[in-house]
Parts: sequence; structure tokens; C-alpha cells
Amino acid sequence: MGLMDNKFVIVTGAASARGLGKATAQLFAEQGATVAILDLDAAAAEAAAADLGEGHRGLACDVTDKAACEAAARDLEGEWGRIDVLVNNAGITQPLKFMEIAPENYEAVLDVNLRGTLYMSQAVVPGMRARKYGSIVNLSSVSAQRGGGIFGGPHYSAAKAGVLGLTKAMARELAPDNVRVNAICPGFIATDITAGKLTPEMHEQILADIPMGRAGAASDVAGCALFLGSDLSAYCTGTEVDVNGGSLIH
Repeated sequence: MGLMDNKFVIVTGAASARGLGKATAQLFAEQGATVAILDLDAAAAEAAAADLGEGHRGLACDVTDKAACEAAARDLEGEWGRIDVLVNNAGITQPLKFMEIAPENYEAVLDVNLRGTLYMSQAVVPGMRARKYGSIVNLSSVSAQRGGGIFGGPHYSAAKAGVLGLTKAMARELAPDNVRVNAICPGFIATDITAGKLTPEMHEQILADIPMGRAGAASDVAGCALFLGSDLSAYCTGTEVDVNGGSLIH
């Protein structure tokens, strides 16, 4: 028996081999879920889905395109009959200083992280509401809580703080229909997004600020997503869960 037996799950931005999305998709699949991996690149999404085993789906979807989100949701609901869980993982970051943020930087980072979370959620909510069941897990960041300082620029902090506000407002509005919405705030996690971007000195400084003394792993975030996606968290909505090794204890 798995925690996610007979459940149908979408994870966005999950084709990257060492990313949070792929680790999350993997854990949901191991717990019995049927998973759809959505990513910009159809071939990469299909390959990642094949890695999970038989019966999982890989689809191309640009989360900043509302019509594409709706089409993906329609496709999957047509095949599966329902979508139980959405993990809004798709995101990008840029290590820019405040005065370096150009209009195209703002648009890129806000669009993927925040607008994408909105559009993909809007695509699955009608079905969840109709069935009076659903869980949406949004990926925010410690950067939203502490005002950056690790890797992403201020526009990334703003986008991820926006995700927290959106999460809470969605949770409040959707709660009467038993659709739960929660956010995860990862701290410093060793993934492709940060690989090779930090000097050894920066790395040491970051670890010095983490009580547990290590970077997080993608599996640490996946475990939290599984909890929030499953019925173990049936009475949790509008929460933000810190996954940061204690680096934001206050």
C-alpha cells in the first residue's frame, strides 16, 4: 500500500534530472501515484516520465501560457478522469542585483514562478472543485522570507513572496470545496539551478548559517511535497512549510 495509491498527480518543471520536481515526481510514483511530468521540452518530459516506470505521462507545457495549461489539464483529465494533486514546481532564478533587473528579467522571473503557478492552478481547480477533493502544493523559497541573500535576485524574492500570498488567498477561497493549497519554502538545496554558480567561500558561508550544517537534497523537499499532497495533511491548508535545515529559526 502506498500513500498515493489511485491518485493522479501533475508536477510542473520536473524534467531536470537532479531537480526538485523530478525527485518529487519519483517519490509520488513510488508511493503509488500516476504522475504527469510537465516541462517546456516534450522529449525531456517524456524521458523523465519513462524513468518513473510504466503508465506515467510526459507533456510539453509552458506554464506562462494559460491555454497550454488548460490543454494539458484537459488532456490528463480526459485520460485519467481526475487530477488529485498539482505540484507547482516550475521556476527560474537569476542572480541579479536590484539595479540590474531589466524589464525582461522581471518578466521572465515573475512569469514562470508566479503567473505559471496561477495559470496551472486555474486549469486544475474546476475539476478539483467539482469532485470536492484536491491538493495544490506551491514552491516558494526561503528567499521570499529573508529577502534573498542566497542566490536569486530581488525579483526572484518578489516572485516567491507572491507565491506565498497567492497560496494563502487560494487556500482561503478553495477551502469550502475541500481543495487544499500549501506552500513549501526550501532553503539552500543542492540542485542543477545552483550547481557551479557558487564559489567555495560562498558555499562555506551558506553552510555556516544552517544549524544542520548541510545543504538540503531534492529528496528533502520531495518528502514535504508528499506530505502536503497526501491525506496525511488533510487538515492543513494555507500553510508554508520551511525545509531549510533550521536556517530560519526565529
